[in-house]
Amino acid sequence: MNHPIDGQGTRPRPSRRGRIILNMATLTLRIENMHCGSCIRHVTQTLNTLPETHAEEVRIGSARITTSAEPERIQQALSAAGYPAVVEPAGA
Repeated sequence: MNHPIDGQGTRPRPSRRGRIILNMATLTLRIENMHCGSCIRHVTQTLNTLPETHAEEVRIGSARITTSAEPERIQQALSAAGYPAVVEPAGA
């Protein structure tokens, strides 16, 4: 069934700021330099400061996020925070 707002059958999600965001995707990232709970908190905070990005699950070495941002922007932000990341192929 098509959603009346976007007509594509996807359900828009509200952002942290209450705006509706279309074209959300779930990405899995492989993240380097994560060794402890503090690293997990730092990566989660970094991801959640990016517009239209929500960290759903962050574990040592990986993260699953929902975003409409370009993967390159996410990788740049994580790298700047000291955690180089690679987007895993879908289904990996």
